[in-house]
Amino acid sequence: MAAKKKQNTAKLTRRRALVSVYRKDGIVDLARGLAERGFELVSTGGTADALREAGLAVIPVSDVTGFPEILDGRVKTLHPKVHGGLLARRDQAAHMAALVEHGIAPIDVVVVNLYPFEDAVAKGASFDEAVEMIDVGGPSMLRAAAKNFRHVAPVVDPADYPLLLEQLDREGGIDGPTRLYLAQKAFRHSSRYEAAIAGYLSQCEWKDEAASYGPAEAEEVFPYRLALSFEKVQDLRYGENPHQRAAFYSDLGSTLYSVAAARKLQGKELSFNNILDLDAAWRLVTELDAPACVIVKHTNPCGVGVSAGSSLLEAWERAWACDPVSAFGGIVAFNRKVDAALGAKLAEVFLEALIAPGFEAAAKKALAAKKNLRVMAMDTTSIHKVSGFDLRRVMGGLLAQEWDRKRFDRASCDVVSKRKPSDEEWAALELGWSVVKHVKSNAIVFANAQQTVGVGAGQMSRVDAARLAAHKAALPLAGTIAASDAFFPFRDGVDEIAKAGATAVIQPGGSVKDEEVIRAADEHGLAMVFTGVRHFRH
Repeated sequence: MAAKKKQNTAKLTRRRALVSVYRKDGIVDLARGLAERGFELVSTGGTADALREAGLAVIPVSDVTGFPEILDGRVKTLHPKVHGGLLARRDQAAHMAALVEHGIAPIDVVVVNLYPFEDAVAKGASFDEAVEMIDVGGPSMLRAAAKNFRHVAPVVDPADYPLLLEQLDREGGIDGPTRLYLAQKAFRHSSRYEAAIAGYLSQCEWKDEAASYGPAEAEEVFPYRLALSFEKVQDLRYGENPHQRAAFYSDLGSTLYSVAAARKLQGKELSFNNILDLDAAWRLVTELDAPACVIVKHTNPCGVGVSAGSSLLEAWERAWACDPVSAFGGIVAFNRKVDAALGAKLAEVFLEALIAPGFEAAAKKALAAKKNLRVMAMDTTSIHKVSGFDLRRVMGGLLAQEWDRKRFDRASCDVVSKRKPSDEEWAALELGWSVVKHVKSNAIVFANAQQTVGVGAGQMSRVDAARLAAHKAALPLAGTIAASDAFFPFRDGVDEIAKAGATAVIQPGGSVKDEEVIRAADEHGLAMVFTGVRHFRH
C-alpha cells in the first residue's frame, strides 16, 4: 500500500498536457515545444497519430483512464482520471490527497479545439451528420480546465500556441493575466459552439415517429430564446463616425456567401461604412441574372446597369450613366469576373471599393495604380443560401426577421390597368422591381430594360420619392417604367410618374385607394402591374 502511494505521489510531480484537436495546424510544433519543456503528452485518436508520426512520445488517453475508447469515439475522455486531473485545485491539500489516493495525475495544459459543427451545417450536412459533429468530450475538458484556470491552462486557438510556450519559459510559469485570458477565450469558444448548436436545433422539428427531422414550420421559426453566434473578423478603425469604436463579426452559417468571405486584393483597410455599402451592393448584384453592375452610395443603389450580351463593361457604363455625380466615390459590385478592358475603365474614376467574383490579371494590374482602392474578390455569386435571421438592434432589444428573398415573379403579377405592358416594358419592370427592393423606403425607381434612370430613396412621402427620382435622373425619363416598393396611398404619386414620362408602373397594390390609383394610370395611358408583394427597407 505504501509503495502504491509512493508511486501515485510521483505522478503528481510530472507535468502533463492533454492534446486533442480537430484543426491540427501548428499542433506538432506546439507538442514538440511542450515535450522539450518536460511535459508528458496525452492524446486521442487522430491527434495522437499525428504526433507519433512526428516522432513524439504520446500516452493514449485509454492508458490514462484504463478504459478503451467506445461508441465510435463518442466516449474517450469522459472519465474521472481525466476530469480529476483537470479539476483538482493544487492549493487544496484534500484535493491533492484524493489524486494520490486514486492514482490520478494532474493535467497542467489542455489544448482542445472542437468538431467543426458550424462548418458542417454551412456546407449542407444532413441532420444526422450535424448531430455527429456535436463535440461532447472537447467542451467538457475545456470547461473543466477553464474553471480551474488558476492551475490549468486551456488553449483553444492555434494563434495562442507561441504565447503558451513563451509563458511556460518565464520564471514562475504562466502568469495570472495570461491564465485569465486563456480561460475567457475558452469560455467564449465553448459558448459560441453551444449557441450554434442551439440555434441549429431551434430551427428543426420532429417530423414523424421514424426519427425524421427537418426545418420547423413557419410559425415555429423564431425560438423563445434566440442564441446568437458570431466570430470577430477584424477590428475597424472606427464606426459610422470617428468617435464610435467598431468591429466586424461574421455569422459562420452565412460566411461563404457574404462580404465576410471576400478576399481583399489591395487597398486601404475596410471601414464600417464600406462594409455596409459592399453588403448592399453585393446583395443586389447577385439577384440579377444578366451581367450586371451596381453602384451604391450610403447603402442605396445610385446606378444599376445590365448587359443584353456578355459585356460587363457595357453594364458598368450604363450604371455610371444613371447618376455620375452620386457614383463618384461609390462602392461598385459586379456579378461576373472583371476583365482587362473594364479594369482599365474603373481605374480612370474615383471609387471607394470594388467587389466581384474575380479579377483577371490585367485588371488587377490596371487597378493597382489606385493604391487606396479596396478591391474585394468573392469565390461565389450566390447569396441565396444565407441562413439565420436578419437582425436589427434597438435600444434594449433586438428585432429578428426572415431575410427578404422574394424575387420578381411575372407569373404572380396582376395587370390591373386597361393597357398591358409591352415585352420591353416587362423587361424594365423586372429590373426596376429587383432594384427598388434594395432602396431605402419610401422608394421610387425609374428604369428601362438596361439600367436605372432615376432613384428616389428614403423619403417620408411616396409622392416626394417620385419627384426626387425624376429630379435625380441624368438620362431621359420618356418611355421608362417606375417601380414603387409599397402601394400608392393616393393618385398624386402616379400623376408625378406620368408627368416625368414613364409609361408603366409596378407596385404591390393593396391601398384603400387602389381604384383611384388605377383610374389615374388609365387616364395617363400607363400600364400598371400589381405584385402583391411589398419591399419596405427601413
